[in-house]
Amino acid sequence: MQILSMPQGDFSLQRYPVRPRETLRAWDAADEYLLQQLADEALPAKDSRVLIVNDNFGALSVALHPHQPTLISDSWLAHRATLNNLKENKLPPDGISLLDALSPPQGQFDLVLIRVPKSLAMLEDQLTRLRPHLHTESRILAAGMAKHIHTSTLKLFAQCLGTTTTSLARKKARLILTRFDPQLSPATDKYPSGYLLDSPLLDSPLSNSSLSNRPVSDSRGKESGGRANQQQYQVTNHAGVFSRDSLDIGTRFFLQHLPASLDEKHIIDLACGNGVVGLIAAERNPNARLTFVDESFMAVESARLNFNTAFGADTHKAKFQATDCLHGIAPNSADLILNNPPFHQQNVVGDFIARQMFRESKRVLRRGGDLLVVGNRHLGYHIMLKKLFGNCEVVASNKKFVILSARKA
Repeated sequence: MQILSMPQGDFSLQRYPVRPRETLRAWDAADEYLLQQLADEALPAKDSRVLIVNDNFGALSVALHPHQPTLISDSWLAHRATLNNLKENKLPPDGISLLDALSPPQGQFDLVLIRVPKSLAMLEDQLTRLRPHLHTESRILAAGMAKHIHTSTLKLFAQCLGTTTTSLARKKARLILTRFDPQLSPATDKYPSGYLLDSPLLDSPLSNSSLSNRPVSDSRGKESGGRANQQQYQVTNHAGVFSRDSLDIGTRFFLQHLPASLDEKHIIDLACGNGVVGLIAAERNPNARLTFVDESFMAVESARLNFNTAFGADTHKAKFQATDCLHGIAPNSADLILNNPPFHQQNVVGDFIARQMFRESKRVLRRGGDLLVVGNRHLGYHIMLKKLFGNCEVVASNKKFVILSARKA
């Protein structure tokens, strides 16, 4: 537990999920800069309605708790971190309204604080959704680390909201100051966006119910045989979803090696993104039950849209859940987990998320169940999996990616 000391008070804060011997803070210099600026300007004024967007671990929400802010975030982890940190500081959770990125807030706001996301698409979508909730006197302050604030970032604020300026850098952080222009006529929100996915491009040779009997590709990705499915899918993606404009090459390679004929089995698409992996798994295993999980609310909703478009909204064979890895999923309940692990949480890059996903997969798999993972060859996932499961097989590989299978004994 570390202490954030600001004019608003001293607050005990921690990241989520809570890890032993954590060295990373639950806030950064951009949070400090923003809170100091508010104190210097004596903001928020009494009875102001305050909106916070993209508070990573709740530092802003906790510090401004007396003003009963509304927090909008696409991250389930951010919501949970905020609640945890409120509890740590003995603050009532009902003092803050938590909304996901697709749920519109009610009414207009006098003060809007934005932590600038890495994705310009996400920022554009959020700023466009924000306009109806502003009035002529609304104060808009955004903050981020200077390396993440570019000319394109400032241009978006100006195009979507109004006249925009930026501060000097402080501790490598920078503020963005925007004056709302109600006469501005920005372009309509272009998200969600999408593309057509031709499943003939995803030919798979897999027809066996046992993963251990699958054919293994050589380094050029050639198989002994194959089948072509003539299905075409409309893939819809909300702004915060990874690879929203086209199918990324790692996922495409993964789709070519998904198993088929897993009748009456439970398949989990872990870190599902737009749900394409689970969707193709459902196509090849029509009697299987699917669960889509991701920590992004936009990702889970994109997966829901894509599955319902492909198979109908009245199907009872799919569940969709925003959560941290497999938190809340029953132990010994899955037969197959499909996983393309992300590299980062917020702005921190590392293999800690993959490690957590692999540990939780072992807990959730039934005995004899398989974890199927795709990743860059250099990441060394095979070492982690063999240590954890006691086994690991290469299902397929090419020059860049490897697909690995680990079975729960």
